[in-house]
Amino acid sequence: MKNEVELIGHYGGDKAHALSAWTSTSRELNEDKEKRIGRLLNMLAEAGHHTPFEKSSLHFLVTTDIASHIHILKHRVGVSVNAESARYKELKEDNYYIPQDWNAKWKKKLKSLNECANNFYHECIEDLVNDGMDRKRAKESARFFKPYASQITADVMFNWRSFAHFLNLRNKPDAQLEIREIAATMLGQVKNIEGNPFKLTLEAFDL
Repeated sequence: MKNEVELIGHYGGDKAHALSAWTSTSRELNEDKEKRIGRLLNMLAEAGHHTPFEKSSLHFLVTTDIASHIHILKHRVGVSVNAESARYKELKEDNYYIPQDWNAKWKKKLKSLNECANNFYHECIEDLVNDGMDRKRAKESARFFKPYASQITADVMFNWRSFAHFLNLRNKPDAQLEIREIAATMLGQVKNIEGNPFKLTLEAFDL
């Protein structure tokens, strides 16, 4: 009943960003230039020269409520999203999200609502098929019973520039709690990548 985030892959890092910026002069890397990577990334971030930061990618698997999935979908530039489709398959797991900051009364009511809606969803598919409807149409239309709390799993990939933009909007006190928790978890997992390949970039964006 909780949303989940898993960092399943990454590419690039501080050096990739610096080398991309240095392409305009010389990509040859020596000890002196390596020492300057931090200063370069700070300058690029502060000046708004963010194109070099598009050269890295972060790949997540996210199980989330529909409402938070919609928040992610709004970030379309430099973000690739592919999610479970109730149109093409019947959602057997019936996963749903319960807000942790609700009191027991409303947690119970939301749980009851989702269980009822899920029962209607499965019954509707079978009844419509038994009435002669094509199963594909039955599945895609029965999903109207699925409420916003229903969870699906999405494959989400950002380039670094888009990831920073996502965090600047969603990892903020005024963002909806659920998407804020997802963004914070993503950031925490990136910070904990072995070898910390994005350390200087994180510092440049004050993350």
